[in-house]
Amino acid sequence: MTDEPPVGVGPWRGPWPDDERYDRALLRDGDTRNVVDRYRYWTVAAIVADLDDRRHPFHVAVENWQHDFNIGAVVRNANAFGARAVHIVGRRRWNRRGAMVTDRYVDVRHHADVDALAAWAEGDGIRLLGVDNLPGAVTIDAAEIPRECVLLLGQEGPGLSDPARATVEVVLSIPQFGSTRSINAGAASGIAMYEWVRRHAGNSGGR
Repeated sequence: MTDEPPVGVGPWRGPWPDDERYDRALLRDGDTRNVVDRYRYWTVAAIVADLDDRRHPFHVAVENWQHDFNIGAVVRNANAFGARAVHIVGRRRWNRRGAMVTDRYVDVRHHADVDALAAWAEGDGIRLLGVDNLPGAVTIDAAEIPRECVLLLGQEGPGLSDPARATVEVVLSIPQFGSTRSINAGAASGIAMYEWVRRHAGNSGGR
């Protein structure tokens, strides 16, 4: 038996760092958060500030008309892949449990409907791309994916809504080889974000 926590790191050993990014309570008690080593003992504000300097210029959006439980996974993936922000379209409330606290580190925005999202994207000159397995969709590995874009996902079951389908510039599909028509928004978001990173960020990530 040891005094070390089962996850993360224990209390800081040696003289404390003279750096305002460090959280005094974490230095004293240990840091059991699910953060990469770079951010051990840092305050949440310091982590967010550092991430803001390194985020990629793509956004991810997800429709939320029926309280989709996959939104937490989308937020968690957005944190992992360095998305600029997550946009929730429709209902403001969403189940945060799946985000595993990563919503503290991600800019999560709300839009009342697809028109509001589209107006924001147009105002910022950002192209709006749908992600869904629909007839006529372009496979994501063959499609053009601009650096500045919004990857818009529908919710579990119905996929992209009719207004979303009519608004996006193109719909990107993810090749599948099994019996089901689609994969959930959480998994689809991870694949779509990784495809952006593979093209535009390469292997620049790391711990």
